[in-house]
Amino acid sequence: MLEQKDTEYERTILVGLITQQQDQDISKEYLDELEFLAYTAGGQVLKRFVQKMERPNPKTFIGTGKLDQVHTYVQQHGIGTVIFDDELSAAQQKNIEKILACKIIDRTNLILDIFAQRAQTSYARTQVELAQYEYLLPRLAGMWTHLERQRGGIGMRGPGETEIETDRRIVRDRISLLKKKLKKIDRQMEVQRGNRGKLVRVALVGYTNVGKSTLMNAISKSDVFAENKLFATLDTTVRKVVVGNLPFLLTDTVGFIRKLPTQLVESFKSTLDEVREADLLLHVVDISHPSFEDHIASVGAILDEIKSADKPTIMVFNKIDAFTNKTIDSDDLVTQKTKEHFTLEEWKSTWMNTTNGDAIFVSALEKQNFESFRKKVYDKVREIYVTRFPYNSFLYPQEYIQ
Repeated sequence: MLEQKDTEYERTILVGLITQQQDQDISKEYLDELEFLAYTAGGQVLKRFVQKMERPNPKTFIGTGKLDQVHTYVQQHGIGTVIFDDELSAAQQKNIEKILACKIIDRTNLILDIFAQRAQTSYARTQVELAQYEYLLPRLAGMWTHLERQRGGIGMRGPGETEIETDRRIVRDRISLLKKKLKKIDRQMEVQRGNRGKLVRVALVGYTNVGKSTLMNAISKSDVFAENKLFATLDTTVRKVVVGNLPFLLTDTVGFIRKLPTQLVESFKSTLDEVREADLLLHVVDISHPSFEDHIASVGAILDEIKSADKPTIMVFNKIDAFTNKTIDSDDLVTQKTKEHFTLEEWKSTWMNTTNGDAIFVSALEKQNFESFRKKVYDKVREIYVTRFPYNSFLYPQEYIQ
């Protein structure tokens, strides 16, 4: 299990389900990701509880017997936080908190907490705060919040208005204020994008923690924060890059994740305008991750949601230095070969070979196969530039110059 050293951490446990839609392998994979999320947020996972059910219990998410087991473990090991892999309803959260008598959060709440930690700029903090309030609003009934009560109760409450109604009104007012603030910032950013001229725009997209920021640092010689944690980068970064003699704008965007909270997709849609307005996407994939195909599908779904799935795209399979595959003993006549046994060369000959040559395998950290990557980017950007400015095509020769 992941451990944090020389850092204060919360003792946590994870709870997940195996259902008809989510078999044992998928459930384990989601819980692995949930543990990484917990580690990123500052938690140490001591144990996982998994139950097979047709569907979540509408009252307590898991069955009462399993909940009793969790309760016993929480008491015996001084657990401060229990994290559920799926979004809990307000009623479920309230019922579970009564039984376990400790902090209960779900995947959505955990991701929002990480975003709140990582947000650096005023824009990102506003987006995250909006998502948090939208998540909080339907859950106020089960909470003793008294939000913003320090501003005083006199004049803050209508006749006959209950405390929960007051809290709801405060939250709705705050949501309205944050939305207005975001609209104002969006207009400013739209002006900034308009001032960038006619340079070709390239955007890095991909699952979280696939190495987008490391790749941006390598190609643009900049110093964008990169770390082996989920959502290391929240704020959009734009750099002017020159490959060969061809200048273009390169944008690093927020990473995507499965089960991404709806509130965050809505709040960060304006940030994803950088993706919408890009001329070329570099879809970065962690080839060393056993579920990289699922990651590709998740990113594709979000790109489709923001109407950017049909943009010219280069698939950048990163982390080839970390890629390993399972091997089958030559004497083993029972084990059948599956995708987890594919070598890198075998992967290259699968569906990846049908992406019109727009796939490249690199290591951003070790800069392996990096010149081939730069050449592929040069060719694609030049193709877009020449289409846009045919009379200037002589400025950028077809032959890539290092």
